[in-house]
Amino acid sequence: MALPERRSDGFRERGREVTRLETFVDAAFAFAVTLLVIAAGSLPESVADLVHALERIPAFAAAFALIAVFWSAHDTWSRRYGLADRTTTVLSLLLVFLVLIYVYPLRMLFESFFTWVSGGRLGDGAGVRTLDDLRTMFVAYGLCFATLAGVIVALYLHAWRRRDGIGLDAHERAATLAHAAAYGYFVLLATGSVAVALAMPAPRAGWMIGLPGFVYFGMFASFPISQAVHRRVLAAAHPGAA
Repeated sequence: MALPERRSDGFRERGREVTRLETFVDAAFAFAVTLLVIAAGSLPESVADLVHALERIPAFAAAFALIAVFWSAHDTWSRRYGLADRTTTVLSLLLVFLVLIYVYPLRMLFESFFTWVSGGRLGDGAGVRTLDDLRTMFVAYGLCFATLAGVIVALYLHAWRRRDGIGLDAHERAATLAHAAAYGYFVLLATGSVAVALAMPAPRAGWMIGLPGFVYFGMFASFPISQAVHRRVLAAAHPGAA
């Protein structure tokens, strides 16, 4: 029996066939994007309505990109491991459930952000008016982000537990734990943002209202973290191979 072909990321492509579960997940993510658009309001009925809708494009683009990140994470995982067992089904359905909830705080966060940085020219702030509103928005967003990232962690750890059965080689095993570590770091960042939002005092300067959001800039550190885990796991399995 021929081995699956290698992907550009070094993994064998075990999930060649698109399953019914993957089709459902894809459709649910597409529906989430639809909710993202519909949630912005009704169809424009005047030039003023059209201009107002166009002002929301940057917020929509940012929210769309983040939803696409988690869709791509699940798709990549499916192609790499090709698992279709009960655990995979439960975790995939949980991801769908969470992303459909995630749409609302996601839109609110980015509309508020672009309203703030543009001085009100790119949106109306989505109804965020008080410090309590701001806290609630960041807490809701952080919990959704943390749980979504946590599901991706659980998927990679599930693949790790099945590593012998699906025949992961040394590189694939190291990369599996590296990706689990990267998404685990996202969970910690989102949890940290929630903690900052809850502890944030009344801001003394305008930039301080964005403190819980600034925590997410730490996401750029996920790549060196995953690379360090990859090297360590590979070196432990085959000394000198890293």
